Amino acid sequence: MERKGMDHVQIQAQLHRASVAFPDAMVHHYESLIPMLQLPDENDRHVMAVAIRSNADLIVTNNLKDFTVDSLLEFNLEVKSPDDFLTDIIDLNSQQAVAAFKSMVLNKKRPPLSELDVLDRLRQNGLTNTANYLHSQI
Repeated sequence: MERKGMDHVQIQAQLHRASVAFPDAMVHHYESLIPMLQLPDENDRHVMAVAIRSNADLIVTNNLKDFTVDSLLEFNLEVKSPDDFLTDIIDLNSQQAVAAFKSMVLNKKRPPLSELDVLDRLRQNGLTNTANYLHSQI
């Protein structure tokens, strides 16, 4: 958030909103795991440490190359791209997903966008499979 130009007050407000919306999402006491983890990019070890500490099954990231199968296997973790993850979620209950998508589009006011506009934005942001799957369902 700092890199995007947000000041300390804005960052704290954003963190507060996130913690209220997702009270169980904050993970603590993962730092001691970082030194023992081996990844191609050492700067990604904190992500894996948080996943381990929170007993996650999956890491969702566009940075697939730095989370190798060998490094994840020991901790029973998998890695997926956001596009694959969202496509899987939609597939679990496509009717509910389509209803949520339509509700999201209807509530988008600034600027108002059509379903096709939102699908195009998803594609522009690397969610091509997600957009295509949603499009096939609406």
